[in-house]
Amino acid sequence: MKKVYSGIGGQAVLNGIMMKNKSEYSIAVRTENKDIVVEKNNYTMFQEKYKILGLPFIRGVFSMIDSLIIGTKTLTRSAELAGDVEYEETKFELWLDKVFGDKATNVVMGFATIISFVFALGIFMLLPAGIGYIFKLFVKNEFFISLFEGLLRIVIFIGYIKLVSLMPEIRETFEYHGSEHKCINCIENGWDLNVENVMKASKEHKRCGTSFLVYVMIISILLFMFIPTANIYQRLISRLLLVPVIAGISYEVLRIMGRFDNKCVDILSRPGMWMQGLTTREPNEKQVEVAIKAVEEVFDWKRFKEENFKV
Repeated sequence: MKKVYSGIGGQAVLNGIMMKNKSEYSIAVRTENKDIVVEKNNYTMFQEKYKILGLPFIRGVFSMIDSLIIGTKTLTRSAELAGDVEYEETKFELWLDKVFGDKATNVVMGFATIISFVFALGIFMLLPAGIGYIFKLFVKNEFFISLFEGLLRIVIFIGYIKLVSLMPEIRETFEYHGSEHKCINCIENGWDLNVENVMKASKEHKRCGTSFLVYVMIISILLFMFIPTANIYQRLISRLLLVPVIAGISYEVLRIMGRFDNKCVDILSRPGMWMQGLTTREPNEKQVEVAIKAVEEVFDWKRFKEENFKV
């Protein structure tokens, strides 16, 4: 059975929420004086600029890049809006302004995105692959080696989430993450978007980025089972080269999970939903208020309800 699909998505930012609908996105944050500040901007995704990038399996790679770019940009902006960033420009920043002018911010954001991506590849792809190769010295069965590498990747991911969740700021971010999901679930259930209804909605959602990462880890296990490597260099290079393939497949799986609702989909989506237990927390009403503001800035939920639900 096809699920009522709203098309909106977002992410938690510092002290607030970013919500995106098509080419528009909003940032809503709770400031130091407890007010809610909302900004609305536009971002054109790669597949909207170039139609060929919207083809199945290709679109997943560029959607991931889009998410990294807009995520980095909105995280930085949310800190500024919330009043958490107060500093004088460094010599390096002054040099960037001089060389790149109005494009200096985009250059910094691009650099930060690349660094984040490289860090993620190193920790979650190359490190398990390297340890898996050491394991290969003792076990010759490629199936068990790939399974060990994949399980190690999952353990590292869980350990990383557990570690960062010890920080109060991250715990609060996970609460805002929960409020983002609750708003989308509220809308896709056909309920009026208000604090009372949002609080009743689930904090897990099948289209979550956490679920995407879970599918990446599962699919990587299945693919790597069929790619034997003779040495550590082949192993690391194969992992890097297959990242776009894994991302493309994982994205298509996530789309299916988010657009359909039946027993099979429910079973396949459970690993991702379970993992969201680590990356989402129940928000309070104040945090839900912020999320609602972000949604209403870019999405007409009343019209969506009229078109998709009998009222």
